[in-house]
Amino acid sequence: MFENDFERLKYYYEKKWAKEGQLRQYVSFGVITPEEFELITGTVY
Repeated sequence: MFENDFERLKYYYEKKWAKEGQLRQYVSFGVITPEEFELITGTVY
């Protein structure tokens, strides 16, 4: 269904299945980049 982690996490965030704090953890783990975090949330990392 998803081609990469960015698409999956974006979908989860839009569905409210993932919160901003969780996405920040994914950045710290190297799963998504700070730029991708900003694209998903609209918030500066």
